[in-house]
Amino acid sequence: MKNNLLHILRPFGQEHLLTFWDALTLEQQQHLAAQIEAIDFQQLAKFYANRNHPTRTLELADKSADPYGYKFSSVKSTSRCFARKPITTLEAINAGNAALAGTLSQGKVGAILVAGGQGTRLGFNHPKGLFPIGVVAGTLLIQIHFEKILAVSRRVGFNIPLAIMTSPATHIEITDVLEKNNYFGLDKADVFIFCQGTMPTLNESDGKILLELRHSISLNPDGHGGMLAAMIKKQVDKNLSVIEFFKNRGVKYLYYNQIDNPLAQTCSPEFLGYHILSNSEFTTQVIRKKDPTEKCGNVVRIGESLYMIEYMELPDAIARRINSDGSLHIWAGNTAIHAFNLDFLERMSKLPDVLPFHTARKKTTFVDVNTGIINKPTTPNAVKFERFIFDLLPFADNAIVVEVDEANHYAPLKNESGAVTHSPEHVQLQMLNQHTSWLKAAGAIVAPNTLIEISPLFADSEEIVIKKIKPGTIFNSPTYLRTNNNEI
Repeated sequence: MKNNLLHILRPFGQEHLLTFWDALTLEQQQHLAAQIEAIDFQQLAKFYANRNHPTRTLELADKSADPYGYKFSSVKSTSRCFARKPITTLEAINAGNAALAGTLSQGKVGAILVAGGQGTRLGFNHPKGLFPIGVVAGTLLIQIHFEKILAVSRRVGFNIPLAIMTSPATHIEITDVLEKNNYFGLDKADVFIFCQGTMPTLNESDGKILLELRHSISLNPDGHGGMLAAMIKKQVDKNLSVIEFFKNRGVKYLYYNQIDNPLAQTCSPEFLGYHILSNSEFTTQVIRKKDPTEKCGNVVRIGESLYMIEYMELPDAIARRINSDGSLHIWAGNTAIHAFNLDFLERMSKLPDVLPFHTARKKTTFVDVNTGIINKPTTPNAVKFERFIFDLLPFADNAIVVEVDEANHYAPLKNESGAVTHSPEHVQLQMLNQHTSWLKAAGAIVAPNTLIEISPLFADSEEIVIKKIKPGTIFNSPTYLRTNNNEI
């Protein structure tokens, strides 16, 4: 077995992966062999050689213009917005509700939740979706999202099917939590769990594949773009693919968000309505950037197509360009909330390599093959290759953006405690501010510094809180409003 593996590794200079081979158990050897045999070394060598090359998008960034799109009703700014056709807020909401209720002739709505990330940057040794973000009850991120799906389903009278994408690093823990908590109220038959693929992690200085353990290669999830390939694979336990799961339920439109954002307005009728009425195959939510160098993707229009340019790939000089009115030329920041047509994703899944791989440089723990000691670097030492789902934008017919306000839509949990933005404290403050504002809009009296947490099962919008809370109701102690526990 070892000789066969060396025959695979030598042409690419990766023989170091067998450094500890003779000291491994048979089971460990089989595990390592399976990992090696699954790698496309020629592809990997090409990616490493091209790791510093600019993407095609950069070549076109100089010619970028405002993306076509609409403003969400809660956006108060008077900044410019370029729409292909006029659509009113009411028209959008009505179309979205019809699709959610399954009464729209063109099809129904399904949801995708992306949960492949570990909480490494948070200092949290579990999947990020299991982080207890609730300010009063310590509610898990994943519970918030499942309860949002359940709340919308109850409101529209149609069980919205949900597919949740995990990674090899998160799959077991997330599945166990869902099973133990009865899918947080969703019917198990309405939930499809699927796992994305992986890519080997390379040493930045020489392109050598890193070992996570003496018998195991360091692998990273292949990015949220890995969803495209994962959606067409049949799952053994269900004997169907994600695409087939949704098609069997009559789904045409998919709402998508990542698990780290508890403020995402799941299956927003207004958002879905803009997508449907504009005949868009791919719609993405954006926020108006406050700073030109914010660490987020940038949506731009080049000709009639939309593109996403990652912040690390956007030259500073282009990022800082200003329009004649003083506004940023490149202003649309990605929130990772999208709407897709299912048949668009199916069509794209049949095109090999339609999504390019991007290079990311990160700190990665590895086994030093010279000493056998685990090394934990303090600066980025590794390159990872990821695919991004937003690279499908230029292939989509009538792609648009919907500008939303950050306070009501976007609070991603990304950084460790104490960071300036996107830390647990920052996200919790945004959640607290939103829920407090809902109560005050209903005429409630909220004492200063009172902790408030509202479960989506009690209310997932200001409008519903106004219907449920009596004017003058006083909140002066930590309160968790949840239908099963707190009827008011």
